[in-house]
Amino acid sequence: MTVAVTEEGVAGTGWGDRRWLAGRLLDGLGLTEADDPGRTAPVLGELADYYAERLKVFTVPVDWRLTTSVQRAVLGTLYETVPYGQAVTYGELADRSGTGIPARAIGSIMGANPIPVIVPCHRVVAAGGLGGFSGGEGVESKRWLLTLEGYLQPMLDWS
Repeated sequence: MTVAVTEEGVAGTGWGDRRWLAGRLLDGLGLTEADDPGRTAPVLGELADYYAERLKVFTVPVDWRLTTSVQRAVLGTLYETVPYGQAVTYGELADRSGTGIPARAIGSIMGANPIPVIVPCHRVVAAGGLGGFSGGEGVESKRWLLTLEGYLQPMLDWS
């Protein structure tokens, strides 16, 4: 994973191409890029511990500036109310957020989440299945994260 951290906290996480994440953050926040391993190390350490199943709650501060007020309300509700190993449906999150936006808009907000994994958009599922996921390898990454957290049972692969 690639991470981007500002003086306020982690502003972005992503898979793959660092240039895409850097461009999104630099354009969105109007900041200059700096190489500061001391600032990114705590975030990368917590992500490593999460993937090694040693961390269930992220403690690094979050910089929400790349989100609109509505996105912040929905993503903040998710971040604060859906713990490790649990999931919520798009409709339930819409209700919990108190924003009045419809459930179908929640998927768009999850897809625009600039801080996946730490702000756990993978924990938002469809009422009748997993729903979509825009990070990593798509829905297979979502399935893997939910399995890691114990929400889904591991699947056998007979191929």
